[in-house]
Amino acid sequence: MTVDLLKSDLVVAVFGAGTMGRGIAQVCAQAGIDTLLYDARAGAVDEAIAAVGKGLDGQVAKGRITEDAKRAVMAKLKPMSSLAEAKPAGLVIEAIVEDLGVKRDLFQKLEKILAADAVIATNTSSLSVTEIAAGCSKPERVGGLHFFNPPPVMKLVEVIAGLRSDPSLADALIAVTKRIAKTPIVATDTPGFVVNHAGRAYGPEALRIVGQGIASPREVDELMKEAAGFRMGPFELLDLIGGDVTHAVMESMYGRYYEEPMYQPSALLATRVAGGLLGRKSGAGFYDYKNAEAPSAPTIAVVPQPVPTAAWVADEDGGRDLAAVLEANGVKVTIGGAPAKGALCFVTPLGEDCTGAALRLKLDPANVVAVDMLGRFGKRLTVMKNPLTAPDMLGQAVAALAAGGAVVTAINDSTGFVTQRLLSMIVNIGTRIAELRVAAPADIDTAVELGLNYPKGPLALGDALGSSRVLAVLDGMFALTHDPKYRATNWLRRRAALGVSLRTPD
Repeated sequence: MTVDLLKSDLVVAVFGAGTMGRGIAQVCAQAGIDTLLYDARAGAVDEAIAAVGKGLDGQVAKGRITEDAKRAVMAKLKPMSSLAEAKPAGLVIEAIVEDLGVKRDLFQKLEKILAADAVIATNTSSLSVTEIAAGCSKPERVGGLHFFNPPPVMKLVEVIAGLRSDPSLADALIAVTKRIAKTPIVATDTPGFVVNHAGRAYGPEALRIVGQGIASPREVDELMKEAAGFRMGPFELLDLIGGDVTHAVMESMYGRYYEEPMYQPSALLATRVAGGLLGRKSGAGFYDYKNAEAPSAPTIAVVPQPVPTAAWVADEDGGRDLAAVLEANGVKVTIGGAPAKGALCFVTPLGEDCTGAALRLKLDPANVVAVDMLGRFGKRLTVMKNPLTAPDMLGQAVAALAAGGAVVTAINDSTGFVTQRLLSMIVNIGTRIAELRVAAPADIDTAVELGLNYPKGPLALGDALGSSRVLAVLDGMFALTHDPKYRATNWLRRRAALGVSLRTPD
């Protein structure tokens, strides 16, 4: 099969004139490609083309494009009133309802209309490209082009070849993706491809943290933005996407991976969806969008205390960094050895709770506070108490850390704090994607950075944190919980042992 999607007279036909379909059509037209748009609903195409024009008018008003450029785009965008009008198309991009039967029916009809060398691409995000293509007489010309919403803004496109796609098809789809000024990454035909697969850590683990009473949704969001450097917190993101949409993706991934524990859905989210708390679309989710929301009470009410004159710090990973922070804040620090009687004691565990660290080090739990020293990318710090931590000791710990200008969040005891858990799960699932050969390591990072807007891709994040530290967090959580979702991948374990980058291929 010879495929040329770079020819000057290429025609693209987009099926589905919803938000995604019209966005894809706009992107193609902006690249100077003659673009046809179809929708089964009467009037939908006219509405879509008008919406594209309105959006471009806004770009003209802001000085981002000229009026001539807008007219040139609109001239390339043409409506179709019947499937037969797609006959000139060398590339079809389908963006209709996520229903296997409906997609197969459309593809079968198009096969009777299109030229023999025309390519049919699906924008599916949740179905198998191979399974869609199986309903076609020529599955070799069917592939996936998964755009992200909104297509005119999001730079990423996942390119997927089905099991029976022609060997040249992926290269042709990569070429046309670059032609329309998008960044392609190649993914195998697996559930969730790369981006939806990689997203199984951020929201689900945050939901588990809140469900366990460790921190509130607002506290988790603040920590992920102000300590870990993310643009949005997981609960802000859940409310933006919609709890119903997110829960459906969770259940789909869990089912399609045959109940792999890493992808376990959240009962907490299921209950909220059942109660209509869907997020912004319903006016309320984890936040109230209808009424002015009063600041939520902290999970732990910290009793204000003066900055202590002295403290003891465990001589473990992160301990000397913490000691430097405390000494800069005017606290005299003793590192390691036996603490003085009644001394405020700081520990810096990885994947261990405050209780376990206190008992392992033979410290009086009443005097012990844990501080998360992994992955500090901002001014917010986390302190974690155990059930016996004295209120005055917790207050002194917060005062000692806040004296240098840091904002401090106090949380209940947890295996891995908040950011350790979330960051380590992001890295672990990223290494699982690599281990399953879903995509090349560099493409995994690119996909997550562009598709999820994370500050780093999961493999680069693991390298920045230190793969041995990430492994310590996961092994610690697994040892304490016996929960198989926290088992580290062999990809991570081998590269940590070898001391090489997580992006190192086999």
